[in-house]
Amino acid sequence: MSLTGIGVLLMGIAFLVGSIFLARTLNNLSKVLSGVDKTVERLPDQLDDVMKETGQLLNHSNDTLADVNKKIAALSPLFYILGDIGESSRKLSSSLVDVTMSMKKDTNEGKDMTRRQDLGGLYGALALGYYFKEKRKALKEIDKDEISA
Repeated sequence: MSLTGIGVLLMGIAFLVGSIFLARTLNNLSKVLSGVDKTVERLPDQLDDVMKETGQLLNHSNDTLADVNKKIAALSPLFYILGDIGESSRKLSSSLVDVTMSMKKDTNEGKDMTRRQDLGGLYGALALGYYFKEKRKALKEIDKDEISA
């Protein structure tokens, strides 16, 4: 064999090895593409199932939300009542603070007056009793106004 024949033989062997490698690679690629084809064929059915489940989930969520809204609506009057009670107690406590502050101011004024005029004990006690009587009348009138309001 000549050198040309040996070269052609080596090229033939290289071509055969390359062809075998290429055939195996193409065969594996064919299997992968076949699997992708099967997956793509099942995809519309799977998407239909997912869409049905999503629709059911949204329907159940809407039902749950409607139920929660009904229950909150049923509890709303309770919250309004609690708010009214809090507002009433705030008004009552603020009016009590006002009465207490005015009593404190008036008793201090009476105390100063008795000291200035040096009237002392009995007259001071009578003045204090009269003051409490007048304040009681004023408180009763305030209570009547709040009850009628």
